[in-house]
Parts: sequence; C-alpha cells; structure tokens
Amino acid sequence: MPELPEVETVRRTLSQLVTGKTIKDVTVSLPRIIQRPDDIEKFRLELQGHTIVEVGRRGKFLRIIMDGLVLVSHLRMEGRYGVYDSSEPVEKHTHVIFHFTDGTELRYKDVRQFGTMHLFYPGEEFEMKPLLKLGLEPLDEAFTFEAFKKVIASRKTKIKPALLNQEYVVGLGNIYVDEALFRAGIHPERLCNELNQEELVRLYEAIVLTLSEAVEAGGSSIKSYVNGQGEMGMFQHSLRIYGRKAAPCVVCGTPVEKSVVGGRGTHYCPSCQLIKTKKDEKKQ
Repeated sequence: MPELPEVETVRRTLSQLVTGKTIKDVTVSLPRIIQRPDDIEKFRLELQGHTIVEVGRRGKFLRIIMDGLVLVSHLRMEGRYGVYDSSEPVEKHTHVIFHFTDGTELRYKDVRQFGTMHLFYPGEEFEMKPLLKLGLEPLDEAFTFEAFKKVIASRKTKIKPALLNQEYVVGLGNIYVDEALFRAGIHPERLCNELNQEELVRLYEAIVLTLSEAVEAGGSSIKSYVNGQGEMGMFQHSLRIYGRKAAPCVVCGTPVEKSVVGGRGTHYCPSCQLIKTKKDEKKQ
C-alpha cells in the first residue's frame, strides 16, 4: 500500500491543492527519506524559489513537477501528504515540510519511515532509478491488449508474481492483483505461458476495469491510507475477494481461501479460479 488507485487519488487531490504554489523553504527532519541528492542542505536550497506546475504519476510514484525540477516521491507503506496552514501544529511523524510563500505548507508524514524522495532536472527522472525500468501504465492509452500480451504471455512464472513485477506492468499491488485475477476467473498460481488468448483478454480487461473503478472510488482505505485532503477511499467496500478469507464467494458461495503465492498473502475462490487448465483436464 498504496497502489496505483491510491497514488492516483493523491495525485489528483494534490494537483488541486499545490499547483501554482512557490516553495519558500524546506524542512527535513528525517534525512534518509531524501535519496537524491544525498546532501540535505543542497536538497533544501535547490527547491527554494521553484513553483509547482503540476503533479504527475508514474506507477506508484508521484512526480511533483516544478519550473526546472521534478520531485519523485514514493509513499511506500504509510506515507501521506497533506496541505496545512503554517499556523497549524505539526503532527508526529511529519518528516518533510515544504513551506510555501503564501503561508501554507505541504507536509509529508510517514509513520513507518519507508518513503523516499528523489530530485531531478526535468526528463532526467526517466533515465535513472527509481523510474528507469518501470513497465506499462495500465490506465494509459498505450496499455493495449497486444502490449499486455507481449510482456506477460511468454513468461514461465506464476501469474500473480508476474503482475506484481513493476517492470512488466506498474501500479498493481496485492489488493488489485487479487481482485483482477478473481474477476478474470484465473487462479493466482497459473503459469503465464499456460494462459490462452481468451484468459489473457479477460485478465487484461479485468485489470483496466478494476483499477478504473478503484480510482473513481478514491482507492481502498486498508490500514491507514488517506488522500491528500485527509479523506478515506471507498473502494474497500467493493472488494470482491481480497481480505475475505472463509467468507462465501460473491459469485458461487464457496468459502474464499487464502494462501501464499510469491511470498504474498493471496485470496482466491477455489471454484471460480481453478488451478487446473483445460489441457490438464484432457490429460486425465
């Protein structure tokens, strides 16, 4: 957490709240969050006087685009952004504060302290980590079925870890992979290269539909996720399989099972998502 829908929701709300604001100064109380440059004073001085032009996203990363600089930010597990008046008390675990010339502040709070920030010149951020090797954007026009099939269909790995691999398709995490696989009727342990054309089409469509619905609902507020205005997402009320261990499947009524696939807790319906392919059944 957060995954693409949550980060996209943060992007949309921050875009409304900080676009056009000019940075007067920056306070950093947890230096390790700043990954680039490795000099905190340089980070602070470089940002002074720059105006935020727009807030973008690449996969699970926010791109705060300024006039001459780009800040790439990863929220990791529990990172949050919020806009406050400078007179408001600073909450515990607030590690970076961007002070604006209008008296407001963009504050980054991170209880787990896993978030990261990288500062680049425009365009440079795509030529090096952490954005260098990211894969297809599932809500982008370039995410066609043929593009999806090209990066997934020939792989000899299980489909769930393949979908979690950000070098293939970006933004998908544990929640939305489980949801998409359930919607497509595909068992999470099926091998990519065993999926037929029909199954690949179903999965492609399920990924786009699941993420689109989640974005419109503001994401899923599992654990502590909130958007840039402190509001919770609502998609968790629409989850069909994730977190529903032992509950009846919403389609067939079979109890939902949970196992570990690729090191991740995985929810699936043993009736709607069969592990055996039709090829396997013919062999018996």
